[in-house]
Amino acid sequence: MTSLPKMADAEEENGWELETSWTSELHDALDEYPDSEPAMETPENQTRTHLWQDYLDVKEAGKPLIFDEIFDLPEQNQLRNDCQQLVEKLGNEEEDKVSVVSDLELVLTCYCKKFDLKYESNNGWIEILAPLLALKLSRDKLYKCFHAIRSKFTPRDISDVEELLRLLILYHDPELCSILDSKKVLASTFCTNWFRSLFASVCNLKVTQCMWDVYFRLRDSYLIFFLALVILINAKDQIIASNNKETIISLLNQAPTSLEADDVQDFCSLAQFYASRTPQSFRKDYSHLFENQLLDANRDDDLRNQSLCLPVSMEELLQLELGKVSGLRFFVVDCRPADQYNSGHLATAFHLDASLMLQEPQAFATATEELLRTQQESLAAGSVAAGEHLCFLGSGREDEDQFVYMVVASFLQKHTQHVSWARGGYLVLHEFTKKNLGMVLADHSIRGCIACNLITQSEIGEDGDNPKNTIFTRLASAVKTRAAEVNQKLVDYIQNPHAYQPVDRHVSSKDKLGKRYRNMESVFTIDDDQDGDTDNASLGENQSVVSINTWLKKPEIINAFQCHHISDSGFAYLSHLAVTKTHFYVLRELEDKSDSARIVLERDLSYIVKITSKRKQPELLTFRYGVPNDDTYTINDVDRFFIPKAGDAAKLIKQQICNQHIPA
Repeated sequence: MTSLPKMADAEEENGWELETSWTSELHDALDEYPDSEPAMETPENQTRTHLWQDYLDVKEAGKPLIFDEIFDLPEQNQLRNDCQQLVEKLGNEEEDKVSVVSDLELVLTCYCKKFDLKYESNNGWIEILAPLLALKLSRDKLYKCFHAIRSKFTPRDISDVEELLRLLILYHDPELCSILDSKKVLASTFCTNWFRSLFASVCNLKVTQCMWDVYFRLRDSYLIFFLALVILINAKDQIIASNNKETIISLLNQAPTSLEADDVQDFCSLAQFYASRTPQSFRKDYSHLFENQLLDANRDDDLRNQSLCLPVSMEELLQLELGKVSGLRFFVVDCRPADQYNSGHLATAFHLDASLMLQEPQAFATATEELLRTQQESLAAGSVAAGEHLCFLGSGREDEDQFVYMVVASFLQKHTQHVSWARGGYLVLHEFTKKNLGMVLADHSIRGCIACNLITQSEIGEDGDNPKNTIFTRLASAVKTRAAEVNQKLVDYIQNPHAYQPVDRHVSSKDKLGKRYRNMESVFTIDDDQDGDTDNASLGENQSVVSINTWLKKPEIINAFQCHHISDSGFAYLSHLAVTKTHFYVLRELEDKSDSARIVLERDLSYIVKITSKRKQPELLTFRYGVPNDDTYTINDVDRFFIPKAGDAAKLIKQQICNQHIPA
């Protein structure tokens, strides 16, 4: 892509260069992308008055509002002073000042009362009203337009704004994002006023009006993110040249002030260009920024934790497969182990085994080079697999996907543009193809497919849940990675990569066992579970609530393994499997308490008669319990666990069982 245009005709101010205009390079850049929608010509004020009301869905006719003209807010004096200062700054005629101040104070007071909000100086409200005052609106229309702008175009939570803006910078310019991160320059330190006032607090009146003409016409609430992105990318050279954090923050705070009215059309067109080349899944992920923002201020969101990179929904990733020609074209990189890839994958996906990054670095480097070469060749050939946007796909299981996160991080560290990850991984892909007729996975093998193996466990909901809520769906949700955990794993990997060397997960059927199993089939196998076994794992009567950290530190606990306990109804519960010399216990984590768990199982090791794990999915262990019956055993109970360190867990339990039967 052509390098972004830079502002020219700079002049010295406060020790750095401030750009004063957007040059013809903007036009050159936009000429390369004629599909970008052109900005609208700036209307005259008398036309703008009607256009803005139309764009904001403020009806010309209708019953006028009845204002409560009681000015009794706790912060009323501060509100009135701010209104007076704005009117003085605008330079209204002396006889109009009292009337304008009265209208402003009335609008803000009624707005605070209606939505039970507290007025604060520098919250952007006064600045939003300034361009509206220039239109000479009645107080009724002034209130309605202000309310429409606040509810439709100003984001609700600045912390979510900061998170999303960082992801967009990371997607389009990872080098710039790395610089800002290394300098600890948070977006909130420079862009808060931009978003709260829609740039009205940092741009002059004429520029703000021209910008709002485009913004309101497009009715795209998220355009402001791309306007901010353009400003940041154009300031990149100055950011690099700056020596410290404070200088960068001051530079960015001042950057929008250099815009002129004649620059706005190109400025907005360039923002639209970036928006059109960004995966659109974020609009749904961050819809809470603009939906019901005034009436739902305490909504609990799931997106507080930062993602490693921009996530893409499976529906957007597979647009071409669904027959949609619009949207971005992705080059899908499947990072699962080879056996999983060979048991089902997208026909157009490139396979890059993420585990090679630690196990065979040279092979990984070679595979990465091949990936980039294949991507360029497919683009040149116009292949259906072509796409300049890289999207990494994992299994959807945390223990395996930690390697995928490292691969993604390695590409970002090399400043690779347009990097994203497929939300939910293969588990969601598998479910998506089932629901969309005509879509099939290449080389799909039911026996080897991890999703099929999970689904066959149970498709019946618990306590009347919808049968379509399969175990696959629940497990995919249960192992959803938190950003904080991902970031910590990356730090651990950088500091101690040897800690991530793979362990032997397989339980060998050739292991020597105690007397109890002589002349019998080994109870430790890695074949598929036998069909027909009952799954009646008892949850126990005494489900005590304990502290996880305290309980696992008991001297009798030999080791504990984080796992998912799969109930007979198919639900997967985040748990801990704690092993002693004679028993194992299952501590199920409580969702609403970080260090609390319920003891739901206590199993005597002497009653275990068989442990099985699947060849294609060694993390899924099945324990069968029973009593002797001649030369065999009668199975009377079963437990199933998804254990990332299944090999270590099975080996330890086997060892404790054998120890019980070693002759004194």
